[in-house]
Amino acid sequence: MEQLSAPWRIEWVERSGNDEFEGCVFCALPEQDTDRENNLLARADRAYVLLNNYPYNPGHAMVIPHTHTGEYGELCERSLLAKERLLQRTMTAMDAALEPDGYNVGYNLGGGAAGGSIAEHLHAHVVPRWNGDTNFMPTVSDTKVIVEAVTDTYDRLHEAFRSQENVYNEGSESAVVVESN
Repeated sequence: MEQLSAPWRIEWVERSGNDEFEGCVFCALPEQDTDRENNLLARADRAYVLLNNYPYNPGHAMVIPHTHTGEYGELCERSLLAKERLLQRTMTAMDAALEPDGYNVGYNLGGGAAGGSIAEHLHAHVVPRWNGDTNFMPTVSDTKVIVEAVTDTYDRLHEAFRSQENVYNEGSESAVVVESN
């Protein structure tokens, strides 16, 4: 039998939540000044993009509104629109940096029943997909192989966000600020 080694996953398996953050991790991350270390790719007035530390595929990101709610219906119209515009920009950045063949985009609404691990703060998952990106591993051994390090994906997507800054209305709520820290 062959073995697949993924030693970085032990952090997820052994974690007891997000102990390093007081309160909600999705509220705390944009307050920090360490975007690169936290994999925070881009910021808008009402939402931000975070690269998933434990991705389903390379580039798996989350678009997260600043509003702390687990209920989709509780987002005000301005926050909802800003989040959806940032989701568009996320896919534009992924198209430029990763060239996927498609996407899975979705929410885990309803806590544990929906499969979400952070139910108290709404977030949209954006998972780039490629033709042939799955093989026998998930089917036979319930294992997914991630073919790129999260830090390498961060660098490619961060640059793609940066290069699209002038394409959009810089004065609007959907303007994205890409930090270099």
